[in-house]
Amino acid sequence: MNNLIFFWVLTICAACTVKVDSKNSIDKYKNIKKGRYNVAFLIMDGTFNTELTAPFDIFHHTIFREGIKPMNVFMVANTNEPITSFEGIRLIPDFNYVTDCLPAIDILVVPSAEGHLDKDLEDSVMLSFVKEAAQKATYVTSHCDGAFVLAEAGLLKDIESTTFPGDIDTYRNKYPDQVIHDSILFVHHDKFITSAGGAKSFEAALYLCEIMYGKKVADQLANGLVIDWDLSKVPYLQVE
Repeated sequence: MNNLIFFWVLTICAACTVKVDSKNSIDKYKNIKKGRYNVAFLIMDGTFNTELTAPFDIFHHTIFREGIKPMNVFMVANTNEPITSFEGIRLIPDFNYVTDCLPAIDILVVPSAEGHLDKDLEDSVMLSFVKEAAQKATYVTSHCDGAFVLAEAGLLKDIESTTFPGDIDTYRNKYPDQVIHDSILFVHHDKFITSAGGAKSFEAALYLCEIMYGKKVADQLANGLVIDWDLSKVPYLQVE
C-alpha cells in the first residue's frame, strides 16, 4: 500500500522542483484521498480559531454526504513546527508551502490572523504563495482580516469584497481603489468569497457548499452542525 501511495505522490509532484522524500511524502499525503476537492487552509502564528475551524468543520463534513465529490481539508504554513493560534491552540501544519510539494489546491482558505493588518502583509514569501495558489484555485475564500492578505497579494484589484466590520475603514483607507462593502456577511465576486468572519464564517462556508453541491447538501451540512441555515435570509452580495 505504501508503494502505491508513494507512486501517486511522485505522480502528483512530477512538476515540482522540491525533492520528494519517500517516507515524509507518504506521511503527508496519507490523508489526501483521490477523487476529492483539495482545500488548503493557510495558517500562521496568531490565526484566529473561529475563522479556521468554522469553514474547516463545514468542508470536512462533506465526506459524510453521499453522492457528491467531497473535500480533503488540510493546513499549510511556512514551517513544519506547530503553529500557535491567537487563542493558544497548537496546530500542526499538514504541509510546508516553502519546502513541500503540495497537492493541487482547488479551494484556498485564508482565515484571519493577528498580524494581517501589519507584519503579515510584509511577508513576501507568504504573499507569493497566496497569489500563485489563488490563481490556480477554483475558489478562494477569506474570513475576517484574511481579505487584507488577498488584497495585498494583488488579487482583489477588480474584485468587490468585505472584511471584519470593525476594520472596514482601515481596509478602505489601505486599498482605496477597491470596491468594499459593509453591513453584509460576505461578498462573492468571480472566484473570491470574502466574509466578515467570526461565527459568520460558517455561513460563508455553507454558501460555497450550496453553490457547489446544491441546497439539499448545504442543509444537511448545516443540520449536522446544528446551524440555522437559510440563504434567503442571509445578507450577502453575489456580484454578477
